[in-house]
Amino acid sequence: MGILLDRLTEYSQSDFYPYHMPGHKRNTAGDLPVDWTSRDITEIEGFDNLHDADTVLKELQEKAARAYGAEESFYLVNGSTCGILSAISVAVPFGGELLIARNCHKSIYHAAYLRQLKLHYIYPEISKDYDICEAVTPMQVQDALEAHPGVSAVLIVSPTYEGRIANVKAIAKIVHEKGIPLIVDEAHGAHLGFTSGFAINSARMGVDLVINSVHKTLPAMTQTALLHVNGELVDRQTLKRFLRIYQTSSPSYVLMSSIEEAVEMAMEDNAFSDMEVRWEKLLTDLSGLRNLKILPNCMEECRNKQQDIGKLIISTKETELSGPQLYDMLLSEYHLQPEMVCESYVLCMFTIGDTEEGYDRLTKALLAIDAKLQGGQKHSVSKMPIPEIEVPLYVAWEQEQGEVPLTEAEGRPAGEFINLYPPGTPILVPGERFTKETITYLEVCMAEGLQVQGLSKYGNVRVLQ
Repeated sequence: MGILLDRLTEYSQSDFYPYHMPGHKRNTAGDLPVDWTSRDITEIEGFDNLHDADTVLKELQEKAARAYGAEESFYLVNGSTCGILSAISVAVPFGGELLIARNCHKSIYHAAYLRQLKLHYIYPEISKDYDICEAVTPMQVQDALEAHPGVSAVLIVSPTYEGRIANVKAIAKIVHEKGIPLIVDEAHGAHLGFTSGFAINSARMGVDLVINSVHKTLPAMTQTALLHVNGELVDRQTLKRFLRIYQTSSPSYVLMSSIEEAVEMAMEDNAFSDMEVRWEKLLTDLSGLRNLKILPNCMEECRNKQQDIGKLIISTKETELSGPQLYDMLLSEYHLQPEMVCESYVLCMFTIGDTEEGYDRLTKALLAIDAKLQGGQKHSVSKMPIPEIEVPLYVAWEQEQGEVPLTEAEGRPAGEFINLYPPGTPILVPGERFTKETITYLEVCMAEGLQVQGLSKYGNVRVLQ
């Protein structure tokens, strides 16, 4: 048991009476288990304050920094979102310019809105075999920096939602040669660096600001994350100010204990050994697929540090199935819930929390489905069009808006984000123009049964007046 959870447990069993928040007073609250409420406290004597940590929480954050190879680390209980908002706010002056990978999370765009930033985009290559975004390359970053010399920081995503890993070390070198900080949204990489032979985490490569969603790939509770800081390009005091702004003033001690427990577990000897064995067996067993294709298709692809361990792409591109059809079969017939679905693939995630049964059930389901399929087909997958920017995001969101049918939106600037969810990568950012190609792409996505956010239940979209 970790330090914080041990203290919370000990305190819950003591005779101290709580004349303080929270309102359940460490008793049951409706049907909430007393195991939860008895350990749920506020900033009381002996438990430190996250926003001015100097005892136990300071010790735990220092332990996290050592675990990830960072100079300094911060616990986040408002998810990676508050880490992203804080990182961008400290790295880029108000009204400044930020270079980002287009396949980034919507929180990056929210930061751009709040700070009135001008965004410049790097568009990752799309894999012809799997229709997924590849990782941003050093050459792309180099070219973009030369094209946009006014940017104050660069932000990339690695691993991507689909598990593609960038050459972060080379990118950091290029960015630092410009004298500006690199931010890595490593939300899906909290597990990186804890086992040999696979990719290491970005903090160990000298990246200035790194954000990890601990709950995504480590056994932590939802909403837990970490922010790591290195170097002298980021003012630490200003960063702490933004963390106080974007993060709750009443951080959950239960969530913070969950961060500690997850990091402690990841640091244990052989913590990932069972996962490695089961992952390799999964890939070996699925090498017998005749029609469906998987990424990675062997362990070597993970060990070459380009594809992440635990992210399984199941492509339907050469079968009669679409991605949504495979998703529905796994869900309804086999009671298996994938992480996400796109037009031609399904994504399933594995962590150290998975059981042998979890691996076996998916293996058997995919082999059974594959045996019934006819191969040799080639689906024509729609390509997401590159949008045309008419006005900046922060301007668009403040302008008067109206609602029109999607079919009548051509030539109008979007008033709201249009994206597939998950993962939330925008098809259109507010201020970007609806084109004929964009409308056609959205119609295909809806026809495939994909979840398109930004459209009303009547199929209308918001546009600038």
